[in-house]
Amino acid sequence: MARVLSCIQPTGQVHLGNYLGALRNWVSGQHAGDVFHGIVDLHALTVTETPGTLGANTLDLAAMLFAVGLDPEVATVFVQSHVPQHTQLGWIMECTVSFGELSRMTQFKDKSAKKEADFVSAGLFTYPALQAADILLYDAQEVPVGDDQRQHIEITRDIAIRFNHRFGDTFVIPKAVTPAAGARVMDLQHPTNKMSKSTETDAGIIYLTDSPAEIEKKFKRAVTDSDNTVAYDRENKPGVSNLLDILSVATGTPVAALVEQYSQYGKLKTDTGSAVAEMLTPIRARYEELKNDPGELSRLLRIGADRAQVVAASTLERAYRAIGLAPR
Repeated sequence: MARVLSCIQPTGQVHLGNYLGALRNWVSGQHAGDVFHGIVDLHALTVTETPGTLGANTLDLAAMLFAVGLDPEVATVFVQSHVPQHTQLGWIMECTVSFGELSRMTQFKDKSAKKEADFVSAGLFTYPALQAADILLYDAQEVPVGDDQRQHIEITRDIAIRFNHRFGDTFVIPKAVTPAAGARVMDLQHPTNKMSKSTETDAGIIYLTDSPAEIEKKFKRAVTDSDNTVAYDRENKPGVSNLLDILSVATGTPVAALVEQYSQYGKLKTDTGSAVAEMLTPIRARYEELKNDPGELSRLLRIGADRAQVVAASTLERAYRAIGLAPR
C-alpha cells in the first residue's frame, strides 16, 4: 500500500469545484493507500496578514474535510503547525537547496510579480523548502499534483537526492502522480472559467456551506446561451455543458441520457440546483455539527496530529543522525 500525501491551504471557503474536482477523490481514495492529508496553515502565512483569520480558516477547513467523508481512523488528517517537525526539517531543507534553484521557481516569480510594490515575504521565496519537508517527513511515495505543482515535486526530489548523496540514504524519493480525474466544474456566471474563490464575485460559486435556497438561486441565474437547445458542447455551449456535467455527477446519470431528458434551460437549471442542494445537505449538516462542537473537532485533529507526529519525529531523527548533529 503506497504512502500518499496531499495537502491543502486554509485560504478560503471550500466550493463545489474543490469537492467534485479533488476532495471527493480524497474520500474514495482513503481506503486504497496509506493517506496523509495536511492542512498547511504555515504556508498560508505568506498571504495572511490579519490576526485570527488563519486559525479560524484552519478549523473551518478541518471541519469540512471530515464532513465530506474523510475518516480520522483511516486517513491521517492533521494541521501542519500542530506537528513541529515540519519547521525543524524545513530549516534543513533550506540549507540543502540552493538560492539559484529557489529563484527559478515559477510560482515565486509569478506571485511576487503580482504583488509588485507590495511586501514580498522571504517565506514566499523559501516556500519550496518547507514544502519539501512536508513531503519528505512522511516518506511519501506518491504526491498527487496538477501540472502547476510538478515543479515543486521536482525540486523536492532534487533536495532529497542531494541530501542522500551528502549524508547517506535517508529520505524516500517521492514521485508526482496525476490525481484521479475529478469533475470539471466551471463558474456559473463565467462558464469558460473554472470555479474559483479568487473571482471578484461569488455569484457563480457554489460553496459547500450555502443553504439549499442559495444554491438553487445561483443555479437559476446560471449563464447559458440564447438558442435554448440542450446539447453537450464545451466549446460552443459552455454554460449548458457545465450544468449537464454537474447534474450528471450529482445524480449519477450519464450526460448523454440527460441531454435526451431536457428540452428547456429553465428545467435543467432548476433540477441541477435541486440535485446539488440535496447532495450537499448531509455535508453541510455534519460541518455545522462539528463547528458547534469545537471539543470534538479538536479531538479529531489530535488523532491525526498524534499519528503524523510519530512518523515525522522518526524521519527527523533519522535526518539528524545522518547529518551527525550532537545528540541530546
